Amino acid sequence: MMSFLIKYETNSSDYKNTTLNLSSGVTHNGSVCGNDTQAALVAVQFGEGHSWSINFTKTNETYQGDFMTFTYNTNDTAAFPDAKRKGPITIVVKDTMPPVQLNDVFVCHSTDFFEAENVTQIFWNVTVQPFVQNGTIGKKESRCRADTPTSAPTVLPTTANVTTASATTLSPAPTATPKPVENPDIGNYSLKSGNKTCLLATVGLQLNVSQDKPLLININPKTTVAGGACGNTTATLKLNDGNSTLIAFTFIVKNTSAGEQKFYLKEVNVTLLNRLNGSVIANAVNANFSNWDAFLGSSYMCRKEQTLQINEQFQIHTFNLWIQPFRVEENKFSAALECSLDDDSILIPIVVGAALAGLIVIIVVAYIIGRRKSYAGYQTL
Repeated sequence: MMSFLIKYETNSSDYKNTTLNLSSGVTHNGSVCGNDTQAALVAVQFGEGHSWSINFTKTNETYQGDFMTFTYNTNDTAAFPDAKRKGPITIVVKDTMPPVQLNDVFVCHSTDFFEAENVTQIFWNVTVQPFVQNGTIGKKESRCRADTPTSAPTVLPTTANVTTASATTLSPAPTATPKPVENPDIGNYSLKSGNKTCLLATVGLQLNVSQDKPLLININPKTTVAGGACGNTTATLKLNDGNSTLIAFTFIVKNTSAGEQKFYLKEVNVTLLNRLNGSVIANAVNANFSNWDAFLGSSYMCRKEQTLQINEQFQIHTFNLWIQPFRVEENKFSAALECSLDDDSILIPIVVGAALAGLIVIIVVAYIIGRRKSYAGYQTL
């Protein structure tokens, strides 16, 4: 099973999100079994001009997925209303799976994700074996890391219609079990451009979804994969918790009135997925932030809890944040600009002022008591 979450530009220069799912009329024209000299290819066509394929190569002992190709057609007005760019758009993802022993069946019941450009490809209940020998399917399974030894297949629907994700719809409710109110674990994330680290982030993340019963989701850094892209003036950090939550932070560079350059958080995109079938439950985007700003070449830090209000139903709470989306040198954070919440220097004058005020009160009280005592009994002549 597979689905595709796509962000596209409209004629009004805004961006919308849509989801493509497999329709009932799926074909597999062009698929080939492959052999010792030819790659195996699984090619799928669905909907109004959309297609997906993956090719497999093999050695004497193993096979592996080499690259995936996904083409979506924005002429499909039902899925892409008011799309600015018309026609087919192709996305290619390389190195899609590790080597698997020949004659083993690769199985992954858990949800898996691949991100490239503005497309997130979502897969679940995957069972595949290319280069089948003598027409006999292998008896040994090679499981993906997300599957546990006790994982069992989940029965899912085999057909779905093309739908457009809603920015506010929260029904059916997410399947994530609410956790006790506690701070999330701190995760360390990074992106590379070539062999050089171009973005560093350390943060604990908690998603707050407001509905009949508020839902708190702590993002687990142990299962979260970082993706995205770095540029000279734009950087995007995409976090996939490997379960049901996708969060993307977009940073941009601006020029100040003094001619200096600063970066800041511009956009946050949150997507909740159904654990069972990978469908989009809800999506929320806010592209009007101006938070976490610091001079280019430095980093931004805020140890205290901060809240990013995505919309009326979505909030993101951050803890122990340290971020540098541009000009990372030697895989280390540069000097940090700390947020005002962390600035304890204002407490010093407050404490000193309170102490002085208390001292003045004591002196005044002592003076009044002293004057009263001096008038007691006979007066001196």
